[in-house]
Amino acid sequence: MVRGDQVWFNGKILPADSAKVSLFTHGLHYGYGAFEGIRAYRQKNGGGAVFKLREHLERFFESAKILNLKIPFSLDQLIQASLEICKANHFEECYIRPVLFVGDGPLGIYPGKEPPIDVAILTWEWGNYLGDKGMRDGARLKISSFIRPHVNSAMTKGKITGQYSNSVLAKREAIEAGYDEALLLDAEGYLTEGSGENLFMVKGGEIKTTPLNSVLNGITRKSVMDYLASQGLTVTCTRFTRDEIWCADEVFLTGTAAEITPVREIDGRLIGLDGNCGPITEKVRSAYKKITHGEDPLFSKKWLTPII
Repeated sequence: MVRGDQVWFNGKILPADSAKVSLFTHGLHYGYGAFEGIRAYRQKNGGGAVFKLREHLERFFESAKILNLKIPFSLDQLIQASLEICKANHFEECYIRPVLFVGDGPLGIYPGKEPPIDVAILTWEWGNYLGDKGMRDGARLKISSFIRPHVNSAMTKGKITGQYSNSVLAKREAIEAGYDEALLLDAEGYLTEGSGENLFMVKGGEIKTTPLNSVLNGITRKSVMDYLASQGLTVTCTRFTRDEIWCADEVFLTGTAAEITPVREIDGRLIGLDGNCGPITEKVRSAYKKITHGEDPLFSKKWLTPII
């Protein structure tokens, strides 16, 4: 993981070592902040481009709204800043991490009516999130003992920093048990998503994904659904149980970090006959790679923002 040595911080590009925050930062103590995950890709014809940059930053603003925080920059300013920090670090292909948090101010839980807001954008090179082996052969998943919080406990439509302790606990449990990733249930025992990915399953040709009741409205998830619709394939948003997914023909995860990752095994049970990547999963994975690298005439132009 090669980190960019320049960061964008509160309107300026600075050396990463110079971007300091106080130990009295409210967001450090209480996790009151939000973030995004965005990817830029090297293009077939040269240069780099960012996948669905505006959509990601619109969700960033929605996360701030959920927290009742006002970002002190406009959407267009953050779009430009994201492109500039990629250029400053000479990255054509990288992961882009906007983050906002309540800064140095009152140290009680109440941050004040108009708390100070810090905004940063970081970049780094990031390969396959679940590893080269997971992308090639399929990831091994474990249904977690931790559940997704109820929708009135966690604001599930925002990427809120403090809420991700739930994902961290689930991920650590899965890895320490010898798996690649966790799957989390909701409070009623239905599947929701991975620690940082949306979930799809295929059974008898029917493609299903979990509804947005208690999961993040994933941008990669929506992109997959739009692509499949263009191919005449329908995705049903519905709840399903662990024994349903054990018996699925195909399972795959979607997310900015995970991209399209096939699932080989869940709780020691091979998916499908042999755990190999199924035809619909492979169709989506191949199409997503072409789209993000500027090779698809229908989607690449409207979903990619060039780094220029």
